[in-house]
Amino acid sequence: MIPACFVPLALANLNPLRLSVSSKPGEDTQIRTGAQAQALKRFSASAVKRQRQSLAVPRAKMRSVPTPSRSAVCLLSGGLDSSTCLALARRDGYSCYALSFDYGQRHSIELEAAARVAKALGAVRHLVIRTGLDAFGGSALTADIAIPKGRAAADMSHGIPVTYVPARNTIFLSFALAWAEVLGTSDIFIGVNALDYSGYPDCRPEFIEAYERMANLSTAAGVEGRTCVKIHTPLMQLTKAGIVKLAHQLGLDFSLTHSCYDPDPSGRPCGQCDSCILRRKGFEEAGIEDR
Repeated sequence: MIPACFVPLALANLNPLRLSVSSKPGEDTQIRTGAQAQALKRFSASAVKRQRQSLAVPRAKMRSVPTPSRSAVCLLSGGLDSSTCLALARRDGYSCYALSFDYGQRHSIELEAAARVAKALGAVRHLVIRTGLDAFGGSALTADIAIPKGRAAADMSHGIPVTYVPARNTIFLSFALAWAEVLGTSDIFIGVNALDYSGYPDCRPEFIEAYERMANLSTAAGVEGRTCVKIHTPLMQLTKAGIVKLAHQLGLDFSLTHSCYDPDPSGRPCGQCDSCILRRKGFEEAGIEDR
């Protein structure tokens, strides 16, 4: 079965079904086209009526408007962006299930921030999944590779930095998708951003769009039409300053969050890694104090 959120082209071309029939009593129904003949053979008269009604429903109405009882899975690192994303989902009436990952990152202190944020924003449940991406290495966040320091913000969008963790968002979204299917929800929130970001390929709109298409073909709930997965990326086109302003409007307590890639043993940010620089730039441009 094709997921309900996809409208097959062949069926879309039959909307509405144009069946031309004789108006004389007792005469057989006359079908004008091969496609119409195929449709009549496959469906009874009542089935044709139901098919016309279902095809006439606009796509936008196939998913209900969020209500306080509607649930969503929210990826939560404990950083500024993911925390803002969770706050936004809560504001929009979602009951949120926060999902974090202990993937062997050197800045695992961010998980403490994630727990604080999840509690403060009233997540229904907060899970921390151990994935162990440090077994592969390949990133300054999961291996003995130096964290870049002191880079100009303008340089961060060129090329892919060594802080990129191979396939990280693909893996995280797969866990979120699995939990969403169990919960029976179609909604997943992730705080990716394509403007002020560090050049990660899995933060781009193209990646999210492709993943969403795949998600609706890869689960039983999607194939059976019980869900139509939507990956929400409300921060995608915001600058870091825009994210700071939005978080401020949402009442997010910035002191609960953590962004630094290379904190000292007590958790204090280094102030020089890409993440620290982008965060500082965002607050300065927004004219809001980071506290």
